Amino acid sequence: MALTDLPLDQLRTFRPDVAEPADFDEFWTRTLEESRALASAPRIAPVATPITELIVEDLTFSGFGGEPIRAWITRPRSDRPLPAVVEYIGYNGGRGAPGERLQWAAAGYVHVLMDTRGQGSGWGSGGDTPDPHGSDGSVPGFMTRGIQNPETYYYRRVFTDAALLIDAVADLPTVDADRISVTGGSQGGGISLAAAALNPAVRAAMPDVPFLCHFRRSVQLTPENPFKEVERYLAVHRGRVDEVFETLSYFDGVNFSRRISASALFSVALMDAVVLPSSVFAAFNHCGSPDAEIAVYEFNGHEGGQIVQWLRQTEWLAARL
Repeated sequence: MALTDLPLDQLRTFRPDVAEPADFDEFWTRTLEESRALASAPRIAPVATPITELIVEDLTFSGFGGEPIRAWITRPRSDRPLPAVVEYIGYNGGRGAPGERLQWAAAGYVHVLMDTRGQGSGWGSGGDTPDPHGSDGSVPGFMTRGIQNPETYYYRRVFTDAALLIDAVADLPTVDADRISVTGGSQGGGISLAAAALNPAVRAAMPDVPFLCHFRRSVQLTPENPFKEVERYLAVHRGRVDEVFETLSYFDGVNFSRRISASALFSVALMDAVVLPSSVFAAFNHCGSPDAEIAVYEFNGHEGGQIVQWLRQTEWLAARL
């Protein structure tokens, strides 16, 4: 691997102008209000698993349009409310098997892992949440589904699911609603930026190598998928460039990061060919939080810091929650 972007000293000051629609806040306020009006009470069911020292439960909550979204709850055996870590998943992964991710619960947190609607068949152990929405013609993948309009774009549904999951988690009797954090890697990192911006109940955000930031630069320069899906779409739909980037501006992680007031710990890898380091620094350098820092992995690709970053997260999060 080689460095995929600007030198680190330039990245630290990289604060580009990123398009932001005038009605960004109105769009998201209306979107969340409409879906909250259709929400029903979350449902929790026990799960058959060989895991005995932790409790694993199946959560179904209302996401975009009141539609049912699945998640796993994995938590310590405790009679008192605990801090929560809500995790979002990387591109085309699913929530997997119950008990597949135990680290956060083993560290004393209620861990809630959201299934990403329509995904779960690209790696891992699968997903359980469909996306019951059609789309005009799109490139295989999820990046261009409904991209003709922000109202129909795929990530409008995903980001709404993510924000409304925080509502459900805050109401869990096993969770201390004043100590909720969000995290995720790649796509999960981009979703965590949106969730932290859209739901004020989030107290800390830990986006790892976050995807879905600075769309214009990422689509033009990233050598690997999934941003290449948008490039291929525009190579065919040559007259839709302005329309597409107008849609994407409603979903840009930079615009969400500007609105984050929660403590934030980012990570970035300087040899990442999937998520350009400059796109991560664009979000980080625009972050609205007064308590924000970034971990830099100079010689790593999209895998980022892995367990090293998780250990850093645990120490960082314990100091805040």
